[in-house]
Amino acid sequence: MKQTQTKVILFSAIFFTLFDNFIFFSKTYEVFQNIPFMIGIGIVLTSVMVLLFSLILNKWTLKPILIILFISSGAVSYFMQAYGVVIDDKMLQNMLETDTKEAGDLLNITLFIYIFLLGIIPSIILYKTKIIYQPLKKEIIDRLKYIIGSMIIIFITLFIFSKTFTSFFREHKPLRYYTNPTFYIYNIGKFINQRYIKKPLPFKKIGVDAKLKNTKQQKLIIFVLGEAARYDHFGLNGYERDTTPLVSKENIINFPKLYSCGTETAVSVPCMFSPYDRTEYKDAKAKSTESVIDVLNRAGVNILWRDNDSGDKKVASRIKFYQDFNHDNNSKYCTKKDGCLDDVLFVGLQKWIDEVNNSKPIFIVLHTKGSHGPAYYKRYPKKFEKFKPVCKTNQLQNCKQQEVVNGYDNTILYTDYILDKTIKFLKKNENKYAVGMYYMADHGESLGENGIYLHGYPYFIAPEAQKHPASIAWFGENFGINIECMKKEAKNRFSHDNLFSTILGLVGVDTKIYNPKKDIFKKCYNNEKKE
Repeated sequence: MKQTQTKVILFSAIFFTLFDNFIFFSKTYEVFQNIPFMIGIGIVLTSVMVLLFSLILNKWTLKPILIILFISSGAVSYFMQAYGVVIDDKMLQNMLETDTKEAGDLLNITLFIYIFLLGIIPSIILYKTKIIYQPLKKEIIDRLKYIIGSMIIIFITLFIFSKTFTSFFREHKPLRYYTNPTFYIYNIGKFINQRYIKKPLPFKKIGVDAKLKNTKQQKLIIFVLGEAARYDHFGLNGYERDTTPLVSKENIINFPKLYSCGTETAVSVPCMFSPYDRTEYKDAKAKSTESVIDVLNRAGVNILWRDNDSGDKKVASRIKFYQDFNHDNNSKYCTKKDGCLDDVLFVGLQKWIDEVNNSKPIFIVLHTKGSHGPAYYKRYPKKFEKFKPVCKTNQLQNCKQQEVVNGYDNTILYTDYILDKTIKFLKKNENKYAVGMYYMADHGESLGENGIYLHGYPYFIAPEAQKHPASIAWFGENFGINIECMKKEAKNRFSHDNLFSTILGLVGVDTKIYNPKKDIFKKCYNNEKKE
């Protein structure tokens, strides 16, 4: 089979439009219910791709780039169809920072069928196609015809459906996020520019004046960093199921109105520990600025970060004690295939505490696997499988929604156990330290509502379930916090923006960068005047 470069470009654009954009067309039709417009938008999308490919592809890059696009677009089609996700620059960052076990949880036969049908087969056809290379002048003329023709077709179609396209562009911008491969191509360029092309910002130290307050008894604080735990599936927050039976028995402080900085770990974790609010947060800026962990470290706090999720996202990269359990071989809590249960985070923890300098406060971060999907059934021991039947596949769309919810709720039940275990652990150390636990999840999770699963949606269109994580706190009697006062304060709206100054206040670090207005517990310290 022989074809010119321009015809290969045209046929490829048509293929992408017809076979890789089912989600885009279905969601657009739900909004507009207009078949002529659907045809028009298909023509515009094809013409945009012809224009784009005509400008960037040549005889050396034509086949390699199109083959890569066929395969990647097939995979993107599956993930949009299966989980309702969109591939923006934040999602690309999240994908690159996910470990191999988490990535493995997304692999399944349906994904490979998509890649085979939409990626491998057209790639083989393209590979076997003999490209007719025309004289340079003729090739340039043909390219110009395609470029000008595409622009004319786009202009005419936009003119014919001008009123509908005005609504499409102004009022329904999120629909464009589902175009495949144009949207993820744009975001790959955006991601590469931000991470690799833009000149790195100079590294900024903060809290250089940080010092510890003089206290009668040193503090031991464990911050439990949760994963994908949405507030409305905690029994504490009125959920119909009692998913928090253990911590409910403790004198805990519950935060029902806490909102996240992002909808994915790669954004939320560095953002919540940074001095920047969500509205001013940028990945490059955060990575070139010290975190609250650095400020604690400078003040002389004993810091330990234990990780069983996807890493610290460079939040704790400059401290002495960082322990990664993602690839631990503890036979009791870990398997080579599925990784470790969150129980592993307590192995040897008491020994570490006993060996550090107990004349300084201790701040420990336990980064849990929590409710990381889609393989919820892997996140808890069998004895926590209370809610049945459970979806036992990573293809959540193939399960009944209640089966997905059951598996997820079992992870919350296990999280409740981990939090209770943390409290009991702290109580055993109460004779030496003023003890406290602070739990906050990085984001929430979608469980099939409106066909959306997991997390990672662009923040401004993300459903409430992805932006509203769970958070609780517990403190020993000698910590110095008025619990009843805090239970009233906790009913207010807070966000990850509060965490930076709240941690400084809890540990007892004096620095100019501390903002008392953002310290959640400020009004309820026993030694503070009530405002």
